[in-house]
Amino acid sequence: MSDPIADFLARVRNAQQAGHRRVDIPASKLKRAMTKILLDKGYIQRYLDIDDGKQGLLRLFLKYDHYGKPVIRTLTRVSKPGLRKYVSSEGIPRVKNGLGIAILTTSKGVMTDKEARKLGVGGEVLCHIY
Repeated sequence: MSDPIADFLARVRNAQQAGHRRVDIPASKLKRAMTKILLDKGYIQRYLDIDDGKQGLLRLFLKYDHYGKPVIRTLTRVSKPGLRKYVSSEGIPRVKNGLGIAILTTSKGVMTDKEARKLGVGGEVLCHIY
């Protein structure tokens, strides 16, 4: 697998389209940090960190509204292995005029666009979530 972040996003997107309540994803430090952001911002119900004797699994419990529609409308990969997208603190994009979030990896760790703007740090824009 050449792009584990795109795989993470694709698994979540596919599970939601199929109407699954949970999805299992191979774990890494970056994926754990992204999952924690999704939980903190209310895009997923909860997650479990499962130790399988190897790298571990993340089991995400997806969230749907009362009509059965997924809470996460779109997941878009921004920075790709072939073309990385780095931004300064002034150039951090606003997703859907502040209704969505961008996840960045910065020198201070993985955080949302709002947190990065508040701390005045830039970094690599991993994805947009709305």
